Amino acid sequence: MEEKKLYTLLVYSENVAGILNQVTAVFTRRQVNIESLNVSASSIERVHKYTITAWSDEDQIQKITKQIEKKVDVIKANYFTDDQLFIRETGLYKLSTEHVMNNPEISRTIRRFQASITEVNPTYVIVMKQGVTQEVVDLYFALNDFNCVLQYTRSGRIAVTRGTQEEVSKFLEQREKNH
Repeated sequence: MEEKKLYTLLVYSENVAGILNQVTAVFTRRQVNIESLNVSASSIERVHKYTITAWSDEDQIQKITKQIEKKVDVIKANYFTDDQLFIRETGLYKLSTEHVMNNPEISRTIRRFQASITEVNPTYVIVMKQGVTQEVVDLYFALNDFNCVLQYTRSGRIAVTRGTQEEVSKFLEQREKNH
């Protein structure tokens, strides 16, 4: 059996209600858990971009990608490994102000991880960290060791290809020439 790796799918679609449900249903049918999901407008007018991460083997991720591309309102879908993309996530950490004020090592840890304090009030301190998934998670574990974390969340992955334009741009240009 092939080794499972973390793949990122970039799916481009028209902005139509119900597409997200159709895309996630493909993963459900194949019993593949989605690790993160981010949906936003792309750099192309009226085209939305879905950034989906999932652990899978290449054979299965190829099948998932092909099934997603068959959906009527999906323009293009591609899968990538981490080395093919520029990736970022954001982590938000709500920490106890009392703990932060009484333990200078917490502030040093925040600086060491190149995170920033975005809000301070008498009850809590909000820290934000942007980076790759592992950096965001590592900061959580480091702060959690101080028993000061009140809340923690991280965003879904956002990603752009290492190329100069959206992958779907070439596809749309070719489609335009053929019409």
